[in-house]
Amino acid sequence: MRILTWSVDRILEEVEILDNNIKQYKAELYKMCWYMRGGMTLEEVYLLGPEDREIINGIVKENLKTTKKSGLPFF
Repeated sequence: MRILTWSVDRILEEVEILDNNIKQYKAELYKMCWYMRGGMTLEEVYLLGPEDREIINGIVKENLKTTKKSGLPFF
């Protein structure tokens, strides 16, 4: 059995890192919902696996690029 030997400061640093990771994850999910414009609920997006999120984000980026090139409004 391994005993943790981190100091309180090191634990607090790790908590802050994990908290930031969670915030980035949530931001990614909220953006995905916004881009889907009601095509997926937040609950459905939370259930997606990493590979599916990556694929959808790729599609979004591709569509943004196409929209910019065409000059059509995106919003």
